[in-house]
Amino acid sequence: MAAQTGLDEARIEAFLRTFYGAARQDPLLGPAFAGVEDWERHIATLTRFWGSVALMTGDYHGQPMRAHAHLALTPAHFARWLTLFEATARAHFTAEGAEHMLERARRIARSLEMGLIPLALPARVRATATGARP
Repeated sequence: MAAQTGLDEARIEAFLRTFYGAARQDPLLGPAFAGVEDWERHIATLTRFWGSVALMTGDYHGQPMRAHAHLALTPAHFARWLTLFEATARAHFTAEGAEHMLERARRIARSLEMGLIPLALPARVRATATGARP
């Protein structure tokens, strides 16, 4: 995988430092990171996560859904996260490496968004006088 994409743990960590440095300064995304007290530990966790996702290292054993559940994220957060992730990935990686990371980032964002944001369902249709639904 590394030979095909140009990705390795050191490049991924450098990318994550740049990406999350920008995300922390972003007006929409920044508040979600206010509770992170130890950034070095957080970067190490993120590096293990993305190493497992992108390089299939198997070094990450956390629960991303649970880790993000308290953040009250909205679809706008996921859209902005992906936009910033893409711009940073394209600036840091080869075209192949960026596409590899982006494919995984899109899948992860979709999964987290679906798991964390309740689906807005239409109001239940009231039964008619005959008990039949329209």
